[in-house]
Amino acid sequence: MRMSHLPARIASGAYILNSGLSKRNASPETAAGLHGFATTAYPFLQQVEAQKFVKALSTAEIALGAALLVPFVPTRLAAAGLAAFSGGLLGLYLRVPGMREPGSLRWTEQGQAIAKDVFLAGIAGTLLADTDRRAKDAS
Repeated sequence: MRMSHLPARIASGAYILNSGLSKRNASPETAAGLHGFATTAYPFLQQVEAQKFVKALSTAEIALGAALLVPFVPTRLAAAGLAAFSGGLLGLYLRVPGMREPGSLRWTEQGQAIAKDVFLAGIAGTLLADTDRRAKDAS
């Protein structure tokens, strides 16, 4: 791992790890709300019970956050996980009604909390581009 990757990995990893830990013991009401929100964008998730969904989401966030924070996890692997995760979040932003102004990518007040996740996608893209560049330079 390059030292220049540390700020992006620490910032995103700590954020995602905290998010996962905060969901670890979610109440049934919280689980139902998160599950309902997710199923609006991803209807196949309706087949998963709300509490199991939130437990799996929490576990995935904890694992991704830890992977970003632990220096022996290769940046390419951690960044690929971050890209997939942020892609899922941006999918929520694009698919859930009321997140964006009609006919626009501009967020509404309700969508601002998710629209900010574009920064996670940007971090993932930067880390992946840098690891690709380094691989090409080495060959």
